[in-house]
Amino acid sequence: MTSTTSTPAAAQSEFITVLIATPPAASDTLARSLVGARVAACVNRVPGVKSTYRWKGEVVVDDEEVLVVKTTRAAFPALEELVTKEHPYDVPEIIALPIVAGNQAYLDWLRENVGAGAQA
Repeated sequence: MTSTTSTPAAAQSEFITVLIATPPAASDTLARSLVGARVAACVNRVPGVKSTYRWKGEVVVDDEEVLVVKTTRAAFPALEELVTKEHPYDVPEIIALPIVAGNQAYLDWLRENVGAGAQA
């Protein structure tokens, strides 16, 4: 069974989801900056994340939020630069994953709201 409302993976390689871990106090400002700068069409904030990681030789446990950012591959360099500049961590987590399928209307909206294609 095939859907007429989604596009095959090959046609969607321009779309990515970026995961960014951030302290809860910084999440709203960073999410607004990403959308405001048009390097993201949408940012979901996932609260209540407990992260365990090694930093400067110590095991650290922190409360964080994860930002789930929908954008395009073309916008990633500008997104990475903005996050690196505004994020409070010395080494922020910025991980991009390909979107392999999706609702075509949503993907069209995403494209229209990121970068040069964005409407004012």
